[in-house]
Amino acid sequence: MSVPDTPKVRVGMVLFPALTALDLVGPYEVLSRLPGAEVVLVADSRLPVRGEGGLTLSPDVSLEEAGTLDVLFVPGGRGVSDAMQDERLMDFLQLQGEGAAWVTSACTGSLVLGAAGLLRGYRATTHWLSVDLLEPLGAIPVRGERVVVDRNRITAGGVTAGIDFALVLAAKLRGEAVAREIQLTLEYDPAPPFDAGSPRTADPALVHQITVTRAGIQADRRSLVERLATERKLRGPS
Repeated sequence: MSVPDTPKVRVGMVLFPALTALDLVGPYEVLSRLPGAEVVLVADSRLPVRGEGGLTLSPDVSLEEAGTLDVLFVPGGRGVSDAMQDERLMDFLQLQGEGAAWVTSACTGSLVLGAAGLLRGYRATTHWLSVDLLEPLGAIPVRGERVVVDRNRITAGGVTAGIDFALVLAAKLRGEAVAREIQLTLEYDPAPPFDAGSPRTADPALVHQITVTRAGIQADRRSLVERLATERKLRGPS
């Protein structure tokens, strides 16, 4: 894949303990194939970071070494609750968010962006179980869309939507033809064996079961979001 006179673009993908690997690896696979792109994994230090499922990732740079990023990306996962309380990470996101051309996330990574004050007044989405947590963080929640673009913010819904987000971003950075070429190269042609990938299509009993199973986790996360929203004065537009 060759694009003449392609300007360089530096993509920083944030790592934190207990992230959901596919939130990050799906977009990484797309963006690493983008002409002229340098994709770097950024973490608190250069020590390996273990995801929630056990996959261990090796950061390229620490927060201090990241330099200027054109694209800032945050994944989601069980570790977002700790990430939202990590003041060093919050400072990093706020600083990078001021200068990045694109501020992006997959799944509950949008809650981390929101906790850093980067979604105030922006339409945004996240995993269906957590959409209601965006409003306290100053965002305008959007339900039922896999990818939401509002000015230079791009947020994706549940885990697999990260691939869709990356293709949307690829088209904005390099044009639709390049994005289509990447999609075909990856043979990204979803055909799930079950019609259970969304609360809109899944059996209501299954939706209820998962909601009940996750109720404690979601309640704790809501309490955290409400506290951070108050302490950081995140409610309402910026």
